[in-house]
Amino acid sequence: MADLLWDDVKCFFDPDLTGSLPDARVPDALVVDWQAVLDLVAEKGWKCQHSEGETVLPMPRAEAVLSRPADAECPDLRVWPTAEVLAIFRFHAADEVDFDVDLRELQGQERLDAFCGFLRAIGRRLGKPVLMDPEGDSGHPVIGFDVEADRVVLLADLQVR
Repeated sequence: MADLLWDDVKCFFDPDLTGSLPDARVPDALVVDWQAVLDLVAEKGWKCQHSEGETVLPMPRAEAVLSRPADAECPDLRVWPTAEVLAIFRFHAADEVDFDVDLRELQGQERLDAFCGFLRAIGRRLGKPVLMDPEGDSGHPVIGFDVEADRVVLLADLQVR
């Protein structure tokens, strides 16, 4: 059974209404949470590419990439949980696992299911919520993985603790 039904949430996946690059995040994270996500990517065999600028690098250790000098370029990790869905993790800060997705890739029930499965995998591994905010509207999630419900839920009308 699907976590969310496309017809119920498609307005939150309209790039013209919510921006094409919403922010997904795990708040209150630790370096070990970042490492757990990196380990999950490897364990699941998801296609990925780690880079700093134009330089492609091997998969990093979280502690090393998060302790880079303040003036160093911010690396990213591109992860394809499916061939059609890309998540770009940015190593901005240790206290929040954050990544972008492109809503133009997340159209229809099949891709929504793939995206929910990705959020669910991260949330289950960390035992923490994984939230998606509209582009530029951090702190106002519209959907997210709910740890207690063990599924991705609609949050638009709910207060997130």
